Amino acid sequence: MKSPDLKKIKKDITKVNPVLKEFRVFINRGSVLDLAVGVIVGGAFNKIISSLVNDVIMPAVGIILGGIDFTHLELTIPNFFGGSGAAHVRYGNFIQNIVDFLIVAFCVFLFVRLINKFSAKKEADAEPSTDDKILAVLEEIRDQRKK
Repeated sequence: MKSPDLKKIKKDITKVNPVLKEFRVFINRGSVLDLAVGVIVGGAFNKIISSLVNDVIMPAVGIILGGIDFTHLELTIPNFFGGSGAAHVRYGNFIQNIVDFLIVAFCVFLFVRLINKFSAKKEADAEPSTDDKILAVLEEIRDQRKK
């Protein structure tokens, strides 16, 4: 039995449903692929930053704050309707997550700032841009015509 032609199948699909054709064009764009790579790398980077915060920075912050661990702070609300259970509002965990977020955001800020410094230095060291080259050639032509 002969296997179906892949190009023919793609044509048939796009004839049947133009939404699939539009989706195929959308998914083949470079920006979508860049976004997918960014999400994957961001997930891996998140693990690094989380380890930095939890294993390196938070112990130091805990020492500075006198060993306070916010995660165990909670407000217990008894059940007023006769049941045996109570509600636990863990506001300490919320505070801890806010502190973690601020530290992570600051670390990312420092990282981006460092990258921007290196890229600005690299651009300054790079040879002149195409526009600068064109402008130099035009100025040279102008100077020659004046002579």
